[in-house]
Amino acid sequence: MNRLRFKHVMLGLAVASLTACATVGPDYQLPSGSAFQRPEANAGFLDTGNAQVAAGAELPPRWWELYQDATLNGLVEQALRDNVELKVADAHLRRAAAVYEQAMDAGGFEYEAEAGVSRAQLSAESFLQEHELPPINLADGKFAVSYQFDLFGKLKRAAEAARADEQATAAAMDLARVSLVAQVAGSYVEICHANHELHVAEHSLELQQRSREVTQRLIAAGRGTPPELARANAQVAMLEAALPPLRAQRQASEYQLSALLGRTPGQLPAGVADCAEAPTLAQPLPVGDGRALLQRRPDIRQAERRLAAATARIGVATAELYPDIRLGASVGAAGLLEDFGNAMTRQWSFGPLISWTLPSSGTHARIHATEAGADAALAEFDSSVLQALRETQTALSRYAHDLDRLQSLQQAQQQAALAAAQNRRLYQGGRTPYLSSLDADRTLASADATLAQAEAQISRDQIHLFLVLGGGWNADVVAANE
Repeated sequence: MNRLRFKHVMLGLAVASLTACATVGPDYQLPSGSAFQRPEANAGFLDTGNAQVAAGAELPPRWWELYQDATLNGLVEQALRDNVELKVADAHLRRAAAVYEQAMDAGGFEYEAEAGVSRAQLSAESFLQEHELPPINLADGKFAVSYQFDLFGKLKRAAEAARADEQATAAAMDLARVSLVAQVAGSYVEICHANHELHVAEHSLELQQRSREVTQRLIAAGRGTPPELARANAQVAMLEAALPPLRAQRQASEYQLSALLGRTPGQLPAGVADCAEAPTLAQPLPVGDGRALLQRRPDIRQAERRLAAATARIGVATAELYPDIRLGASVGAAGLLEDFGNAMTRQWSFGPLISWTLPSSGTHARIHATEAGADAALAEFDSSVLQALRETQTALSRYAHDLDRLQSLQQAQQQAALAAAQNRRLYQGGRTPYLSSLDADRTLASADATLAQAEAQISRDQIHLFLVLGGGWNADVVAANE
């Protein structure tokens, strides 16, 4: 075997042995000890007995359609199309996808082509000549191809990290959508409830104004007293004072909804500002269980994908301990323009290129830093799981207690309305003092307002519960070994 052939065989054996090297760094899998894997985290929810929810029913993707309100459906669709924050999230997602494509394209074959023509005068002294050299025309051209071997998985781990980053950004966009839908639904029902509360307050004010008129007539007939009229005036003024805050609340909700729809303040679809009755659920609220919640919540998917990216970056840092190896070849020509392409101007090269920055304490420190980053990402993932469970259990408990409160307030309002009507008739018949009728009317006005507020709170509880359940987009399930 001649020396040249021996070199080629040894080079082939070296490359083959290097290509057998394993990818460095840990292979990602969801840690078995994470909060996501706990049986109790995947079980049914607590505090659902009085919440009027369907614990075994799965939350539908388009949960807002459970209200069966065409106006709400139209508002959500418009917001998903025109909201500015969603456009920002979409741009971030497209950028992450481009970064992933760039990472996938790294390594492998790379091509390079160069060509140039110039007129130059060379230095005579550099050739030890005493006379000036004449100007000459030069030409050079080269085509090169190289292949980078990903022997230790540095490029593979970088692509894994970029892919996980893209998936985390996609989860962030899902989270933005879920939050947007909840805000749109919340603003819409706030407008409806504000109009309803205004109607209740105006009706109470109208009743009190009528009562004041009765008092004025009784005084004119010699059966009333000035203090009774003063009390009636005070009650009218108190009820009038309750109207401006409700109007301000309605306007604030209108302005917020306009912004969510990508519009300027005051630009709302026809009929939205006049909504007087908030949409209600026609069935128990479906909530599923803990396992469905953890697989559905986009913030949990985002945290899990960040953990995957942090794990892959350990391999990227670890690969810096090993050399980079390229195999390249080039062919071209360089020389005088009139001789370009002749045998004496041709040039070529072929061979491996090994570059290795010997590991230092800084390299090991970067590895330790990425390992610490992965530990932090795992802790953040566990925190997001526990936070999701806490938010959901709290929302369920609050919803159940607010439903109990609403039931009691409905009974109180019915009794207050009955008492006010009876006392009003007795006072007008001169059988009870005015103060008794005034107190009954005041109690009814307070009961009406409190009941309207409780009904608005139930609507808020429902929408907040849909939000913490992660309703809106059932994206890919978090896999244990993705």
